[in-house]
Amino acid sequence: MADEKKPDADEGIGRRLRWLVLLGVCAVAALLGLQATGTRSPTGVPYHEFKRRLRANEVDEVVLSRELLRGRWRHPGQRVAPRAPMEFETVRVEDPGLLPLLETQGVRYAGAPPGLGPWVVALYLAGVLALFFGWRALARRFQGGAGGLLAFGRNKGKLVGESDVSVRFDDVAGVEEAKEELKEVVQFLRAPEKFVRIGAKIPRGVLLVGPPGTGKTLLARAVAGEARVAFFSLSGSEFVEMFVGVGAARVRDLFENAKEHAPCIVFIDELDALGRARGANIAGTNEEREQTLNQLLVELDGFEPNKGVLLLAATNRPEILDPALLRPGRFDRQVLVDRPDRAGREAILKVHGRNVRLAVDVDLGELAARTPGFAGADLANIVNEAALLAARRDQTEVHARDLEEAIERVAAGLERRSRIITPEERRRVAVHEVGHALVGEVLPGGSRVARISVVPRGMSALGYTLKLPTEERYLMTEPELRATLAGLLGGRAAERLVFGEVSTGAGDDLRRATDLARAMVTDYGMSEKLGPVSLGGERTGAFLVGVEGTRLREHGERVADQVDEEIRRLVEDAEGAARAILQARRGLLDRVAEALLEKEALDGEELRAMLKVATVPPGEVVASEPARGGAG
Repeated sequence: MADEKKPDADEGIGRRLRWLVLLGVCAVAALLGLQATGTRSPTGVPYHEFKRRLRANEVDEVVLSRELLRGRWRHPGQRVAPRAPMEFETVRVEDPGLLPLLETQGVRYAGAPPGLGPWVVALYLAGVLALFFGWRALARRFQGGAGGLLAFGRNKGKLVGESDVSVRFDDVAGVEEAKEELKEVVQFLRAPEKFVRIGAKIPRGVLLVGPPGTGKTLLARAVAGEARVAFFSLSGSEFVEMFVGVGAARVRDLFENAKEHAPCIVFIDELDALGRARGANIAGTNEEREQTLNQLLVELDGFEPNKGVLLLAATNRPEILDPALLRPGRFDRQVLVDRPDRAGREAILKVHGRNVRLAVDVDLGELAARTPGFAGADLANIVNEAALLAARRDQTEVHARDLEEAIERVAAGLERRSRIITPEERRRVAVHEVGHALVGEVLPGGSRVARISVVPRGMSALGYTLKLPTEERYLMTEPELRATLAGLLGGRAAERLVFGEVSTGAGDDLRRATDLARAMVTDYGMSEKLGPVSLGGERTGAFLVGVEGTRLREHGERVADQVDEEIRRLVEDAEGAARAILQARRGLLDRVAEALLEKEALDGEELRAMLKVATVPPGEVVASEPARGGAG
C-alpha cells in the first residue's frame, strides 16, 4: 500500500511547488508594477547638502511630499533651463524657512500626494492574489469538475481503484447461482486471451435482476473485487438533467473515461430510471431521457468497440426496460438475484454474524427457517437489531430471544406501549387476533402461528398474529388459498361472534382478502362460472408499450359483473367457514383471549398446547370444501 500511495504523494508535492512558484511570480509582478508606476530611482542626498546647493542657486525645481523631497539640479554654470538635469531625493525635515528660501531663489515647487507605504503594498499584493484566486474559482466552477456550471456533460461516476474494492465472492451468500454466472465474467477480465483464442466473446453487458435488498449492488462490487479492475459506480438517475443533451454527453464522457481505465467495470444502479421503454408516455415523450438512452445503446453496440469495458446494471423492474436494451449484443446476460431459500438465508446469517458475538443458544438454521421470504438486507437488519437490543440490555452476547424479538420488530414494526387503549378496545383486539390464530391453526394452509400479541406496533397495528410457513413453498393450491382467505377473515368473524358486530380493525384484512379472491377469479381461473380464462392480466396496445398502471379490459360489462359476484361469493364463503370454526370452539376462543390479555403475547407452542388438536373435527364445514355453485 505504501508503494501505491507514493506516486500520489509525489504528485501532491509537485502541485504545491507549482503553486509556490506561481505565487512568487505574482508577487514579483506586483512589485514590478508598483515600481513601474513611479519614476526612475533618483540619487539620495543629505538634507544639509540640499540646503547648501539651494542657497547656491543649483536647484531647478522641487516636488514636496510628507516624507520626501524630489527635484532636479540645475546644470553647472547655468541659471536657466538646464541641458542635462539630474534628479535627486532627500528626506524632508521640519524646516519652516524652506518655502521662503525657495521663493527667494526662484525655484519652482509643487506638492505631491502621499507615497505608497508598506501596508499599501501589502494590500495591493493581497488584492492581486484575491483577483487571481477568484478567477481560478470561477474558471473551476464554469469549466472544472462535475459540479461546474458549464460542466453538465461530465459524468458523475465514482471511480474506485482496483485495490480499494475489498468485497469478494465469499462476502456474498445466498445467491450461489448468480455468483456462478458472474465468475465467468471475472475469468474473462482476468485472462481474456483464453476466451479470445477459442473465438468466444464476453457479454457486452450483464443485467442483475431481482427484488430490492437481494444484494445486486454487493454482487457488482464483488465482481470488481475478484477481477481486480477499476470500478465506476453511479445511478441511472444521475444522467438526466433539465437541459437537453446533458445525459447523452455524460454517457459519452463515462465511456471515454472507462476506456482510459480499461479493463474496468461500469456499474449503473437502478437502470430503470434511464432505460425505461421509449414512447411509453401517452402525455408526451421525454426527449432528453430518450436521447440519453439512445447514446447508451450506441455505446453498448456501436461501430467503435469498447474493449475491456464491461457494463453491469441492476434493476428490480425489468418489465419496463426498453426491448432494444435487452437484446443480444447489449445486455447479453440477465442474472436473476432472487430472495434466498432456507440454506441461502442460513449462509447470509453466518456472513452477517461474523462480527457479532452470538450466544450458544443461537441456532442460525432455526432462525433461517423462521424467516421465509426475507431478503439479504432484511436478514442483515435482523442481526443488527438483535445486537442493538442486546447492547441496550447490557448483555455481552446476542441470545436467541434477542433475534426472535428482532424478527418481530422487522416484520411488524416497533412496539408502541405508550399508545393508550381502553379495556374494551384491548379485549376486542385480543378476540380479533385469537380469531386469526385459531382459524389459521386449524385449517391446512401451510403456515403455523408463531406468535400472537396485543401490544401495538408500527403505524396503526393494535395487535398482530405472526405466521410462518412450515416449509419452502412456491405454489399454492386452491384449498390452501381458500384456507388463507378464511384465516384473513378469522378476526372479523371472531368479533361478530363475540360482540355481535364488527369494527374498523378488519379493514386491512378485508382489503387483502378481496385482492386474493380477485386474483383467484381473474388470474388463476379458480371459478367454474367464468371458466379457465385469465381476465386480470395487464394488456398493452401498440402505443402503450411499458405504460405502468394501464389495464385494457378485454371483456364486457356482463363478465365484469360476474367477476364481482364470484369475488363476493369467495369472501362470504371464507367468512362463513371461519365463523363455523370459531363457533365450534367458542370456549377455547374466550380462554385464549383471556390468556392473551393477561400475558400480552403468546407464542405458537402455548397456543397449540391450549388448542390440543390441529385438525378440523369431522363434519365441520371448512373453506377448502367446494361450495354449491362454486369452484371445486
